[in-house]
Amino acid sequence: MPFTSLVVFGTSPVSSVTAGIISAKNRSLQVSRRVYEEIFQTDAAINPGNSGGPLINLHGEVIGVNAFIIQSSQCLGFAIGINALKPYLEELMGY
Repeated sequence: MPFTSLVVFGTSPVSSVTAGIISAKNRSLQVSRRVYEEIFQTDAAINPGNSGGPLINLHGEVIGVNAFIIQSSQCLGFAIGINALKPYLEELMGY
């Protein structure tokens, strides 16, 4: 799956779309005191307008949720993989 093409959608403050590739998957990443598992690394631009939006492969499947960038690392983008989120989806669908 590395080097898979993808699309990133955003909705706030205005709709946006960007594209990129996944350059690494299933990474662990520590931000502050929290460790995130099943992280995708991407070169797609992740900005305040599309963080929290879906990371979609070219088959139209949601494969992750855009989470954050590390600006000191050439603005690499990171998304939480959908498999790491599945346990929470059913709970969220109830709201």
